[in-house]
Amino acid sequence: MQLIKGDRGGMLSMSDDNVMMKQVQATHAPDGREVDVAPLLHLVEDILNRATLQVEPPLLKAGQAHAEMEEKNHQISYSIVLDALSYVIDRISCEIAYKALGGADAHGTTMTILETLTSFQWDAKLVMTLAAFALHYGEFWLLAQIYSSNQLAKSMAILKQLPTILEHSGPLKPRFDALNKLIKNILEVTRSVVKFKELPPSYISQDVPALSAAMAHVPAAVYWTVRAIVACANQITLLTTMGHEYGYALTTTESWELSTLEHKLTNIHEHMRKELATCHQHIDEKRSLEEYKMLVDMFEMIHIDNMKVLKSLIYSKDDMQPLVDGSTKRRVSIEVLRRKNVLLLISDLNISNDELAILEQIYNESRLHATRLDSQYEVVWVPLVDPSIQWTDAMQTKFDSLQSTMPWYTVHHPSLIRKAVVKFVREQWHFRNKPILVVLDPQGKVVSPNAIHMMWIWGSNAFPFTSRREEDLWNTESWKLELLVDGIDPMILNWIKEGKYIFLYGGDDVEWVRKFTNSARAVASAARIPLEMVYVGKSSKREAIRRVLATITVEKLSYFWQDLTMIWFFWTRLESMLFSKIQLGKIDDHDPMMQEIKKLLSYDKEGGWAVLSNGSNIISNGHGNTVLTTLIEYDLWKEHIPVKGFDLSFDEHHKKIHGVTYPCCRFEFPNTAGRIPESMRCPECHRTMEKYTTFLCCHDVGNPHESSLF
Repeated sequence: MQLIKGDRGGMLSMSDDNVMMKQVQATHAPDGREVDVAPLLHLVEDILNRATLQVEPPLLKAGQAHAEMEEKNHQISYSIVLDALSYVIDRISCEIAYKALGGADAHGTTMTILETLTSFQWDAKLVMTLAAFALHYGEFWLLAQIYSSNQLAKSMAILKQLPTILEHSGPLKPRFDALNKLIKNILEVTRSVVKFKELPPSYISQDVPALSAAMAHVPAAVYWTVRAIVACANQITLLTTMGHEYGYALTTTESWELSTLEHKLTNIHEHMRKELATCHQHIDEKRSLEEYKMLVDMFEMIHIDNMKVLKSLIYSKDDMQPLVDGSTKRRVSIEVLRRKNVLLLISDLNISNDELAILEQIYNESRLHATRLDSQYEVVWVPLVDPSIQWTDAMQTKFDSLQSTMPWYTVHHPSLIRKAVVKFVREQWHFRNKPILVVLDPQGKVVSPNAIHMMWIWGSNAFPFTSRREEDLWNTESWKLELLVDGIDPMILNWIKEGKYIFLYGGDDVEWVRKFTNSARAVASAARIPLEMVYVGKSSKREAIRRVLATITVEKLSYFWQDLTMIWFFWTRLESMLFSKIQLGKIDDHDPMMQEIKKLLSYDKEGGWAVLSNGSNIISNGHGNTVLTTLIEYDLWKEHIPVKGFDLSFDEHHKKIHGVTYPCCRFEFPNTAGRIPESMRCPECHRTMEKYTTFLCCHDVGNPHESSLF
């Protein structure tokens, strides 16, 4: 098989690539010395990047001072490397020029160079050969750039026939274009070879398939790159020795040579790029796992303050001010959180406007009625983004929009949250895209893995948001109407104080709503009881809720919340009551209060429903059909009112109907919920409920978390 064509039409034939590679491998006998080629490669890249057919004088830039300082730092490294390698580099440069003038074939020259560099590692062989070429190529273009303004350079240029060559630069352009393309490929492959050598051995070794496969290809990559360097050097050497007439047009042989090598190096670079990406992925995963384990250990330790913990989560050495103060919108140090109770609001970029509106209301109220304790806790938004997803302008716009509305501290940018932290939050704190509120005490200890449920139920009254505080608050609660509506609507609290009968009802069936409200009003009139009704919608289907609200408004059927955020908050609080108990491990199947909450959540999935109370005392909690039937059949149970009273008479008749028409109970836990119980008992019959996997979409635009609260 033909592999290589010589610079002057000579042909080197080999029967098999393996034969050639055995020859290449035979030249490799490293003596164990390690050469840091990075400084030398940096210097060579600078030379080759500036050496082109048309180069404008470098402009003075704002970053030049920094660049000059960096250059001074490189000077020391250059000196150390060149002291050890300059002789060999000069020798190779002379060898290349001599072989070109002598008409040697390119393969033979390449093998001679590799034999000269036999004691060096593969990366050093390649960079040193490239440096030898840059020495000659850089001199050629340096003279070309300055000969018109420097007498010494002019005399040197004349010796090398440069003025004549440059006068005919037009016809020579195709030749230099071909050279520039090939040199670019040479640099790319060289960088790749060096990058493989620079991979940290503590995170990746030769027994890793990705690296072992890549290193097996390095000898071939080095051979073909050196071979390409020889081809480029031959072009320049023959041009300066034979004059511009040599370079008027590329011969068929030369054109084939350069294009074949360019194609070869392009393929090599692409292959190495993919292998390098695989190696970096392996390293990143190993580093992330190591950092993840460190985070786990960190949260098991005892600390004197919270700085070490917070810095491990949201601190970057390259960003000394990783937070933004929500009140001033200025960057601040993480020190502002030292020895404070910190509530980490963790969410993705799809946190809803409803969630933010209620959180902001609770936060602002706590600041408005500030006490000594209130001033000791701070909220920090930690935006979590999937590290595997490419960051886009649209995501940046969304992030900026969210950040601008938050009155509390926020992490300056999601990129400050490292991959290991994302893994830790998902696995240790069970984050599943729905917002969570992790509470750290002044020493950085997690005192609640998710206080968002406490925040929804009790607001800032739940301070200091510990699991113990959560249990204490539950011990003070009972199945009263205040539990369902506290913090939502003062109007209802006033009705409770006035001792009125109150129907909370919901659903998305307009006809049922019309029948229910008319029937309830008729019963209240007949029984002569003061009745108020409040429509609280559903946990999903906003468009359907809007249609019901429109009907209620036009027909004046009952009182309702005009702000849909309040409806969302009502259902979120109910959801949070169940999740709070699940999180505490206190979801007692014999707890009457929790059974009623579970019933209400289940009824929401099966059409209409209603809760009737007398003041704060809840009389009945039922499915829409059973409650409506109870109202319609008022004449059947009204005779018991004088003896038993309205409350007991209504409840007994409702239970009789409910016992005959048991509706199914259903709970839907989204995957984003985090902690999900392995099993649940039915709040109606107390049997273990069947478990299903459900795919659901309620077409609610604008709120990514509300398609199913359960």
